[in-house]
Amino acid sequence: MPRNKSIILLSAGHACVDVYQGAVASLVPFFIAERAYTYAVASGIVLAASLLSSVAQPLFGALTDRRALPWLLPVSTMLGGLGIALSGLAGSYPLTLAFVAVSGIGVAAYHPESARVARIASKGSHTAMGWFSLGGNIGFAVAPILVTAVVATGGLRLSPLLAVPALAGSVLCLPVLRALDRTARTGSGTAAPVGADDKISFVKLSLAVVCRSVVFVGLSTFISLYAQQRTAGGTSAGTAALFVLYLGGAVGTVLGGSLAGRWDRVTVVRRSYLLTVAAVAGIVFIPGPAFYLFVALTSAGLYVPFSLQVTLGQDYLPTRVGTASGIMLGLTVSVGGLAAPLLGGLADAASLQVALAPLIMMPALSWLLFRTLPEPTAPKPVAPARQSADGAGIEPVPIQRTSSG
Repeated sequence: MPRNKSIILLSAGHACVDVYQGAVASLVPFFIAERAYTYAVASGIVLAASLLSSVAQPLFGALTDRRALPWLLPVSTMLGGLGIALSGLAGSYPLTLAFVAVSGIGVAAYHPESARVARIASKGSHTAMGWFSLGGNIGFAVAPILVTAVVATGGLRLSPLLAVPALAGSVLCLPVLRALDRTARTGSGTAAPVGADDKISFVKLSLAVVCRSVVFVGLSTFISLYAQQRTAGGTSAGTAALFVLYLGGAVGTVLGGSLAGRWDRVTVVRRSYLLTVAAVAGIVFIPGPAFYLFVALTSAGLYVPFSLQVTLGQDYLPTRVGTASGIMLGLTVSVGGLAAPLLGGLADAASLQVALAPLIMMPALSWLLFRTLPEPTAPKPVAPARQSADGAGIEPVPIQRTSSG
């Protein structure tokens, strides 16, 4: 299968999965309205989706480093959709948390293996990986529209309709998996390069992404409600703010790949976080229509680094691509949900503005961490991929360079 077609299908499948990450925050206003949850209680739902995902993604990543598990893509996609579909039907808060947690596990299982498959299908291209990441951003952007269209018309009882993207995503990945399996059997594939691990830089990168995650999850959870206060609008004003926050991610991801062609990735990410500091301050303190401009700038500032951080993580840990992918796409992103209940409790005790103000310093910390990071050196090439021992996928075979090579 041509590389572009594979990446398009994987990107579309990624969008279908990440609808369910965006859906959790999109459902929060409806849980508050229909079930009279407080800010802190509602933010616990975001925590449930994030907590198990935070723990599980690196475990799934380590597992896929040892053995290819391509069947995880369709199965985890369905699991992510099933949890969200049932969360609106749960009559009790514990059941709602349980179903959202199930969705989080599905998302956790998907990302490490899908990133491994995408890296192989992209033949190590940073641009192609950027398009793969773009799919997830589009899924986030579509989530508030999809959730509002379904739940606002008939209430949470219509949440089973939210399983439709999962059905689509599970089908979209199958042609790519079949093509990669055929490539593995013929031994004609080309795997991504490998090199030496830089664990210190990877830890610094992970901490920077955690800070980014706190900002993004905090805004995702409360910006819909905060927009209604700052713009004197209704539910539509909140949905619009969440849509801008997610849609700007699609623009930022494409822009990041373009800018990285002019400067190195570390420089682009560092400058993006510096811009984000001012943009988040604008969200917190500037009222009126300008609020949406700062939401858009914040979204772009947070997402320009997104795909670049994924490829940086893989290049810092080239011998553990699955683990690096699980941490970059999972743990560091999901761990931001741990801050959501703290922000919710602060909002209940004071106000949403007071709760969101600490988010301004998070991108500043990411900027400081990136000032100490090097651009990874070009890794060594590898031989054509071989089939894994269990026949489930393909694994890279390192080549030893000769002195003349």
